Amino acid sequence: MDERVWEERWHPLREEWVIIAAHRQGRPWSGETLGASGDEIPPYSPDCYLCPGNARSSGQRNPDYTGTFVFDNDHPGMAPDAPTDLAPPPYPYRNRPANGCARVICYNPRHDLTLAEMPVPDILEVVRVWQQQTRDLAGRPEVKHVLCFENKGQAVGVSNPHPHGQIYGVNFVFKTIETELEASWRHLGETGRELFADIIRAEQADGRRILYEDECSIAFVPYFARYAYEVYVAPKRTVPHVYALADSEAESLARALKDVTVRFDNLWRMSFPYVMPLHQAPTDGADYRAFHFFIAFHPPLRQPHLLKYLAGPEIGGGNFLSDTSPEQKAAELRALPSVHYKEGSGTE
Repeated sequence: MDERVWEERWHPLREEWVIIAAHRQGRPWSGETLGASGDEIPPYSPDCYLCPGNARSSGQRNPDYTGTFVFDNDHPGMAPDAPTDLAPPPYPYRNRPANGCARVICYNPRHDLTLAEMPVPDILEVVRVWQQQTRDLAGRPEVKHVLCFENKGQAVGVSNPHPHGQIYGVNFVFKTIETELEASWRHLGETGRELFADIIRAEQADGRRILYEDECSIAFVPYFARYAYEVYVAPKRTVPHVYALADSEAESLARALKDVTVRFDNLWRMSFPYVMPLHQAPTDGADYRAFHFFIAFHPPLRQPHLLKYLAGPEIGGGNFLSDTSPEQKAAELRALPSVHYKEGSGTE
């Protein structure tokens, strides 16, 4: 049982308080739990719409790809030719066409390989696709922001285990990025220093929450983590977009992603679910030198089969109540080997 501590920690990027009440992790629970998935995933599935050579719901057939594969989403939430003849709503409501682009990126032709089980060179190929796609979509006049993300696992509502992510090029800036950008500019104006660089320095000074670090990249459970096993992976150099990374930084980022995702899987010897967004600056050509690109992992589980539910404080109040201690969760991940449990021995 965790020591009974009530603490609030300031989240400098979101400019909000996170309540840390780690003793709640051991509270009695009689609600719904997740069942274990014992199904063996095959390397190829004939009814998977993402596997090489298979037909998708649109009727188009995937090529026999051997690396990454990107295609326009067959069921996009936005489109470059979105209808413009919208009926105006009554004041104070507003609407406009959902102009933009939605794409899917298949990480690997193997149906059964997640990032954690892919070799570092294959993960680097994914990073390079993020770079290329962000640069490509940023060049479109209707696109103001590019969001690359992955929803992984049934716990976050994903029914297809084929390793894949999505890319949204939208005509607005996502609210989280707006908040982080405002906080970054405010911090730079008040201190003359970059906010995320100060966060990295604070994590390095403490040391307990760092999971991976090399010359170019760092991965850590942030001091203000809202989810039990939340992790940030970031380059040490401040760049606003993933495509601004040098080759050595992209390679380092791939190694950091491998290390973190392997630790996740090793924690409970299972394919670990998460939502993984890339935090990038807008793409409208403005000055974003204060913004620091990073990748966040938001895992929904706080125990092997127990979700972190968003309830009154989170949905109703708008602030997170964390049932766990970031230091304790980081210690659990730090203690794990950096070799995937399915491999048994050897390193990447």
